[in-house]
Amino acid sequence: MSKNSIRAVISAAEGQLHERFEEIDANEEVRTKQILTVFREEGVSYRHFSPTTGYGYDDIGRDTLERIYARIFHTEAGFMRPHIASGTAALSLALFGMTKPGERILSATGMPYDTLLSVLGLSEKRIPGSLREMGVGFDCAELKNGHIDVETVESMITENTSLVIAQRSRGYAWRPSLMPSEFRALADMIHTRHPGVRLMVDNCYGEFVCPDEPSDYGADLCVGSLIKNPGGGIAPAGGYVVGCTDDIERIAGRLTAPGLGREIGSYEGSYRMYYQGLFMAPHTVAQALKTAILTARVFELTGFETTPPALEKRADIIQAIKMGSPERLVAFCQGLQAASPVDSMAEPEPWAMPGYDDPVVMAAGTFVAGASIELSADGPIRPPYTAYMQGGLTYAHGKIALEEALERMVRTKSLIIDNKEAKPYN
Repeated sequence: MSKNSIRAVISAAEGQLHERFEEIDANEEVRTKQILTVFREEGVSYRHFSPTTGYGYDDIGRDTLERIYARIFHTEAGFMRPHIASGTAALSLALFGMTKPGERILSATGMPYDTLLSVLGLSEKRIPGSLREMGVGFDCAELKNGHIDVETVESMITENTSLVIAQRSRGYAWRPSLMPSEFRALADMIHTRHPGVRLMVDNCYGEFVCPDEPSDYGADLCVGSLIKNPGGGIAPAGGYVVGCTDDIERIAGRLTAPGLGREIGSYEGSYRMYYQGLFMAPHTVAQALKTAILTARVFELTGFETTPPALEKRADIIQAIKMGSPERLVAFCQGLQAASPVDSMAEPEPWAMPGYDDPVVMAAGTFVAGASIELSADGPIRPPYTAYMQGGLTYAHGKIALEEALERMVRTKSLIIDNKEAKPYN
């Protein structure tokens, strides 16, 4: 049960991952070159970092950055704002912008992530101002063996369906995250047989993990958070939506006002962190992926079930580990928190987090509050007590934090590790 035993397990896991790490490095280079090319062609310079006040008309920093987002995602237009409070807020803007009373939204990937239920009006608590209250209906097609069931989705599209949504990441579900190419068949079906219906992908946690994005395979809209992957661990807040110009204007009007759309919106802080964060994003995502893969392999060697497995291709930065008990889940999160650069003295305990139906334990010792591109972990206190770990600004920190989390689990008798074997404590 010594530190040497824990380090031996980590070293053994690391030695099996060289090929996967090389693949991640190669993708980082591809995506970095893409971003660098766009930055150079757009002539990014210090003038783009200047703050603006008031209405923000002709804000060159804002307008250029939104154009860069559109180019990187290969869409007509982009909408990127520091004022979008979270990924859920960005999704909410898009949902309200793309639907009208009497229309219906159809999810192609099962029930959405917990925080979106209140936006849709599906949570146990009746939330004022939800889409349901506004007369927008909701339907749900379950995944088939972890993948989109295009035939079932099509059978559920009605004359009132205006928007099909899909969640790329697993969220709090034990299912595979979806590769960008998996949206092609769904997009082709919608565009060919149901013109006028839009496909919107919740792209949170998935940006820059692969050489391409869902918008490269027909998704009409991609939505995400800037304190996740595309912020590179530097952006302090914000969200984005990319898609066709008409749709982006409808969505922008929900944040500003119809008719004003993207033309207004000042930011007195510098846009430098948003440009720099986007430039750093492929590298930061690569660090997070290596951290996730190492964690997966270590827990596999210690007898736990993980998804995705360490050697499997990945579509997002999330690593799910089936802990099997609330004690293991809490001990793991407490160990990661203790290894954090910020608030390491805090000891996470389950609590009733807004937007969730179950108590949630969360480790998040981050420089940007709640930034899940930084090393963090959380999980709802419900069977099978799964830990969802994500992020990591550097692989070195991820490795150190993993060691401390294992030490915490050993001290609380959640885990046995010695030189001969490593297994869950029963």
